[in-house]
Amino acid sequence: MSATAPRMTQAERTDLSDRLMLDAAVTLIVERGVERTTLREVGENAGYSRGLAGHRFGNKSGLLEFIVHTVGESWLKQLTRATSGAHGYKAVAAAIDEHLKFCLEAPDHVRAFYIAWFESVAPQSPLKKVMSGIHDRRRRDVARWINQGVAHGAPKPVLSADAIAGQFNTAIVGIVYHWLQHPDDTTGVAALHRGLKKTMKQLLAESE
Repeated sequence: MSATAPRMTQAERTDLSDRLMLDAAVTLIVERGVERTTLREVGENAGYSRGLAGHRFGNKSGLLEFIVHTVGESWLKQLTRATSGAHGYKAVAAAIDEHLKFCLEAPDHVRAFYIAWFESVAPQSPLKKVMSGIHDRRRRDVARWINQGVAHGAPKPVLSADAIAGQFNTAIVGIVYHWLQHPDDTTGVAALHRGLKKTMKQLLAESE
């Protein structure tokens, strides 16, 4: 007789349903946009009942927050590994390289994340505070890497670390907007990431 597969725990079942509904929601949002994505379809496409996604997320804002949180946590882990022990330009360059890698390895998840990001600019959007927090954290990380680089002997840039971090954030959002408009232009997106690295090198007065 074949061995009976062990039953999953409640935590394992919840984790599985979250992963399946994340994938279903990401696919629908990338294909149809936020407005035409329904919680019912998310639940059905994930292989569950019509009402499970509604029960799990409450409304579409809850679904978008779940996507942002889940994809954001995955990105943060990847970024932390890539920049561990680095500072100054090396950390900034590693973050840019990792952002491109994340875009190319999980394109639909990243697109859904940034679609939700741009949705958050709407007046009274429940996501506005969440996205603002992510944006501010990214800026603080870049400024911290720059200040750490100076503390370790890198040239002090003409612009402040906060100003350069603001330029970094603006450039990343611009690159992503181009990618959302031209999803097949991976070559162009890679070139834009390389261009951002060169700009950051110049701003940080780093030599080759």
